[in-house]
Amino acid sequence: MNKIGIYGGSFDPVHHGHLILARDALEQLALDKIIFTPAAASPFKEAPMASADLRLAMLHAAIGKQDGFEIDDCELHRPPPSYTIDTVKEISARERDAKMVLLIGQDNVPGLPRWHRIDELKKLVRIVVLDRTGTNVSSDYEIIQRKIDISATEIRNRVARGLSIRYLVPAAVEEIIRQGNLYREGAK
Repeated sequence: MNKIGIYGGSFDPVHHGHLILARDALEQLALDKIIFTPAAASPFKEAPMASADLRLAMLHAAIGKQDGFEIDDCELHRPPPSYTIDTVKEISARERDAKMVLLIGQDNVPGLPRWHRIDELKKLVRIVVLDRTGTNVSSDYEIIQRKIDISATEIRNRVARGLSIRYLVPAAVEEIIRQGNLYREGAK
C-alpha cells in the first residue's frame, strides 16, 4: 500500500523551507510521494498576491523532476475557497488503496478545529505538522521539525523593498518572480 503525503498551501512563493521540510517528511515518514496542492484561496488567509498560474509555475520550477514530489492543481480548478477535505477526497479517488498523510504548517494547528468538516477529514488522513520554528512545540499530532527561518511573507517583503532573495528560493523561482515583477510595491 502506498503512503502519500498531501502538502497544501498558497506557496506564494514556494521557498526552500517548504522544500526542505517536504523532503524531511518524505524520508522520515517513509512516504512514496508528496503531492503539493496549491490553494486557490484559503478560507483563513488573505488571497495570494501572485496569480494561480504564476504560483503553479513557481512550484513546477522549484520541484522540477525531483523524485517523490508531484503537483496537483485540482484546487485551482474549483471555485474558492479551497477546502482540504475536497482535495483529499479527489486525490483519494485517484490513488485508490493509498494511506494519506496530510502535511500542515505549524501555523495552521490552532485553527484546525475551524476547518471545514474537520472530523471527517481526520478519519481520512493522518495529520502531520511541519514546524519551521525549531522550538519545542507540543501538539496532539506528529511533528516533523527543523529550524528554518524563511517565510513567504519575508520573501515578499524583501522583494517589495528591492532586496535579494537569493538562497531563500530556488533560482528558477527567483527568475519567475523577477520576470513577472511579482511582489513589488504597487505591483499586482
